Amino acid sequence: MLNFLKQIFTWWNQQTVGTFLYTLFKGKFVGSDNFGNKYYESSNGKRWVIYKNEVEATKITTEWHAWIHFMKNEKPTQIKEKYFWQSPHVENLTGTAQAYKPKNAIMSDKRENKKKYDVWKP
Repeated sequence: MLNFLKQIFTWWNQQTVGTFLYTLFKGKFVGSDNFGNKYYESSNGKRWVIYKNEVEATKITTEWHAWIHFMKNEKPTQIKEKYFWQSPHVENLTGTAQAYKPKNAIMSDKRENKKKYDVWKP
């Protein structure tokens, strides 16, 4: 019941009522990714994604991103070849505790307390 109310009153939780109805009547399920996002396509070629939890564009993997933006026509479920140098997709972690912080960044835990200049002594 709570998910249903979230869908009615908020757009950032999974899908809106309009998207739900459009998916129900016009959408053809194409596949899903390892984040649990579901990808759909209509008969006239429109493509869209329904996110598992919070709507966050960086949760789309590179293969699905290429498909949803019409860079590739083959579905990522058909692509099996992965190269040894390819790392798994990670969503954008900016603003979270897992965000990358360089050693001497202001918000870094590893910050060294150094002076910005050396005093000159004659």
